[in-house]
Amino acid sequence: MRPTRPVAKKATKLSLEDEIAHLRDLDLQGLRARWKSMFRQQPPPHLPRHLLFAILAYRLQSDALGDLDPATARLLRQIATGDGTLGTRRTDAFGRRRLKPGTILMREWKAQAYRVMVVNEGFALNGKTYDSLSKVAFAITGTNWNGPRFFGLRDKISPEAKS
Repeated sequence: MRPTRPVAKKATKLSLEDEIAHLRDLDLQGLRARWKSMFRQQPPPHLPRHLLFAILAYRLQSDALGDLDPATARLLRQIATGDGTLGTRRTDAFGRRRLKPGTILMREWKAQAYRVMVVNEGFALNGKTYDSLSKVAFAITGTNWNGPRFFGLRDKISPEAKS
């Protein structure tokens, strides 16, 4: 009697890597057709091939491995919609998570030293409380500044990094 060999199961589904590799081989029309089959609607006509590929690959990965957690998805939705509260949230997150109440920030401006204390409600300068460092910087200089940058908490962007 002949020894039996294990029979490999025929793959019924392509692996994630195979599906993404297949997407790479598709031209623009092929990616548009795949979009229609995945999303049940026509893709936006202005999307170039590389963005169609990236979105489809992301969707394949999220279907196979799981999508973003709800907090991250909510933050991205706020960024995408341009929700006005996002700037406040960034300031709150910066001011309250990184700088603990009682921290004193010092800055010299036009030969005068300024001391700003981080408090639960925001930032205190000369007995007045401001809800952002940018408002404190405006109170000191009279011009609009990025508050964290004004107080040296954020690096300046070098001209080389901009290009």
